[in-house]
Amino acid sequence: MATATLTISSKNYSSWSLRGFLLCRLAGLDIAEARVSAEDPSIRAELLLQSSSFLVPRLDHDGLRIWDTLAIGEYLHELKPEAGLLPTDRAARAHCRSIAGEMHSGFANLRSALPMNIKARHPGFKVWTGAQGDILRIVTIWTGCLKAYGGPYLFGAAPTLADAMYAPVCSRFTTYDVPLDPASRAYCRTILALPAMKEWTAAALAEPDELEELDVEF
Repeated sequence: MATATLTISSKNYSSWSLRGFLLCRLAGLDIAEARVSAEDPSIRAELLLQSSSFLVPRLDHDGLRIWDTLAIGEYLHELKPEAGLLPTDRAARAHCRSIAGEMHSGFANLRSALPMNIKARHPGFKVWTGAQGDILRIVTIWTGCLKAYGGPYLFGAAPTLADAMYAPVCSRFTTYDVPLDPASRAYCRTILALPAMKEWTAAALAEPDELEELDVEF
């Protein structure tokens, strides 16, 4: 029986719900899922604007209610330190928190220009200047981490909080056919092959289309 409940929104469109789900799976926390309707005005705003300021995902566990994806990650690290959501080395742990925080608060151009949509494919998608700067920064983060810690994940042999935070970017890069260097392309394949990521993707593909506003011509 599940020991916790994770409240999420659309699996196809919500990058933040995906992050919360991956963190729970990586931590080994058994969860039940609760869904909020995409027709809820606040959820529609989140999905359409790709904002990080909302109350989904939310983790309910042991009488506690934790929202905000980074807060969920930190809570799960305290609850299950053996899962390795944060590196054991102090310097690497600070680095992991830094790049996770950068994803949490930044990359607004990427969010608006390349919205999360697992079902869609846009070959040859034109990435404009603002989003291209975000892409270059993300690739710099990835290649720096892969070189420093040896891969195949950002901080070594096992996925961490940082990988959960950047996993939706791997999906976005696939959706919008973003050209990548070989190391970044291999990293995306590694993340998309995670069992939890494959589980989420399969559910997203089976999800009814609820937001016509997101099915637009780019």
